[in-house]
Amino acid sequence: MDWVETTGKSIDEATSLALAHLGVTKDDAEIEILEEPKTGLFGRVKGEARVRARVRPSGPRPKRIRRSGGRDDKARGGTGPERQHGRKSDEPSGRRGGGSGKVDQSRTPKEKKEKNHQGDSHPKKVVKEKETPRVEKSPKEEDTVAEGMSLAEQGVIAQEFLKGLLASMGITAAVTARELDEETVELAIDADPPTELGILVGPRGMTLQALQEVTRTVVQAKSTGRTDRILVDVARYRERRVAALGRFAQKVAEEVVETGEERALEPMSAADRKAIHDALNGLETVVTRSEGDEPRRFVVIAPA
Repeated sequence: MDWVETTGKSIDEATSLALAHLGVTKDDAEIEILEEPKTGLFGRVKGEARVRARVRPSGPRPKRIRRSGGRDDKARGGTGPERQHGRKSDEPSGRRGGGSGKVDQSRTPKEKKEKNHQGDSHPKKVVKEKETPRVEKSPKEEDTVAEGMSLAEQGVIAQEFLKGLLASMGITAAVTARELDEETVELAIDADPPTELGILVGPRGMTLQALQEVTRTVVQAKSTGRTDRILVDVARYRERRVAALGRFAQKVAEEVVETGEERALEPMSAADRKAIHDALNGLETVVTRSEGDEPRRFVVIAPA
């Protein structure tokens, strides 16, 4: 990712300005000191501190392989699923095995009395067929089996789990659940001040990612059906990171339009790649696609 240069009266001041511009914490940034203030006569400070910073990449830059033609990957739909040709049924509906396939309407079971024919030693016995009783499920029971646990119920389970986890760690914080859409619920952990929540985020958000996976596993263990997307955020970390990635993506898109050449970004997590795609989704001047395999999958920004 591109570097951002800032200046200040001290190294700390210049660093703080750079982090504020990127919208990330110091653990998620790469910082280089370009120039330090000089001490002059009588201890006076001359000049300014100058540093440069960027969002810390999650891995080394991928090797680009030139292709003769532009081909979108799976992120843009690929070639799409193969079409399935319609097949005609080999036999008409209701037909089983061989025969003419005609349904004999006269074979309805009825209780009849039959007369003895001359020469018959015993009368024919007529056995009445017994119908197997049909057990039907109520609509309420069918809905429960099909749909499983609602999104609101999943949010409650995740919220209670996180509250218990924070209590066991001795961390005082509030946990709120909100539905972002019909299939996504977010659990937000906040505290005032949020300083003690840094342990839940970890370097480059790795601890937060693990916390989200554990929370999702707990909900899945208690759900009778399919679970929806469950996101966990701590002190608005994800919100600030998405905003920083969005600003970065806009800047790269402008350079791609000016030069007419595509740009490959560093390998990113699925969440960061989604933030890049979403930030540029509404632009008509560029297109985005993902290439490579996990965990080195990356985003390519190309002219439209």
